[in-house]
Amino acid sequence: MKRIKLEVAYDGTAYCGWQIQPGQPTVEAELNRALTQLLGEDIAVIGASRTDSGVHALGNVAVFDTESRIPAEKICLALNQRLPEDIRVQTSVQVPGDFHPRRIESRKTYEYRILNRSIALPTQRLYACHIYYDMDLSKMQAAAGYLVGEHDFKSFCSVKTQALDTVRTIYRLTAGRDGDTITISVTGNGFLYNMVRIIAGTLIEVGRGAYPPEKVKDILQAYDRNYAGPTAPAQGLTLVRIEYP
Repeated sequence: MKRIKLEVAYDGTAYCGWQIQPGQPTVEAELNRALTQLLGEDIAVIGASRTDSGVHALGNVAVFDTESRIPAEKICLALNQRLPEDIRVQTSVQVPGDFHPRRIESRKTYEYRILNRSIALPTQRLYACHIYYDMDLSKMQAAAGYLVGEHDFKSFCSVKTQALDTVRTIYRLTAGRDGDTITISVTGNGFLYNMVRIIAGTLIEVGRGAYPPEKVKDILQAYDRNYAGPTAPAQGLTLVRIEYP
């Protein structure tokens, strides 16, 4: 028996998130189906990040165990022939049998894309959040600074979260502009349910002048979801990479 780690990219538009849901299309279900077909074994992957419906990924991570003799590095090529075109495994490598993608310390990087122009672009509707009003990037950058470090992010997670511990560490949080596109990039040791989208929604509120950057300090200290900005739409969010020691 050997354990294989996959790096998975996908367009999340057609899926009800990563995690298996009865009767619904999910990325995890497609991987399990394709792997079971390829290897002739009943395969169930373990994913690192259970992304929400409509969220995309360039580098999510999953592992599975197999008795197959197919070389680990060749599994991704054979697997991609059995996956829908909106899911592609980028790499497949053998890892130690005790490697668990959610229990090992890691750094996750997400990006949230905002199309900031008066009229939306149809080609971007599934991959960015359209904001038509002017955005003050310098205020967004100032607000982002208050969130870097170790904090209790209870104000920045969904009330539906099942996490008992809401303390997380953000190593880097930036907002930059390239033409009409504003990209919020965040790297942390883990994220609560909807945390990145709520951070994005809060920075958008700051950018449009709804409240000053320093209010983010008060939001953090409120420990109450009602104080933060709205949850930004899912389509703007992409899981870029997960880094392990």
